[in-house]
Amino acid sequence: MAWELEADRPIYAQLVERIQMQIVSGYYPAGGKLPSVRELAAIAAVNPNTMQKAFAELERNGLIVTQRTNGRNVTEDTELIETVRRNLAGELLQTFFSKMKELGYTREQIRELTDKGLAQADENEPAG
Repeated sequence: MAWELEADRPIYAQLVERIQMQIVSGYYPAGGKLPSVRELAAIAAVNPNTMQKAFAELERNGLIVTQRTNGRNVTEDTELIETVRRNLAGELLQTFFSKMKELGYTREQIRELTDKGLAQADENEPAG
């Protein structure tokens, strides 16, 4: 199934974000091999040139490494991966807090809603 991409933002930037999320979540583990540009472009239903641009950006950021004879791999630098993970989480939190304040919620109300949401998420998780 094709990836859902927003029409109002550059596609390559959305691909970078998506692949970053897959790396920091462990879907593509540190040192692991990535699918080829063509394979991933087919999965995402985008032009291979657009996927190549996203890969180039991820390589500039150090998250992926190109090995001439072995394709592209996720970096083995777990500290870098964790830093990117924390940065992404921080961005999500700032967006969340900003939107909640726009809705008129106070810090205490945001905290209460967050606690309730976490409790509800815990209830909905299958027993391990």
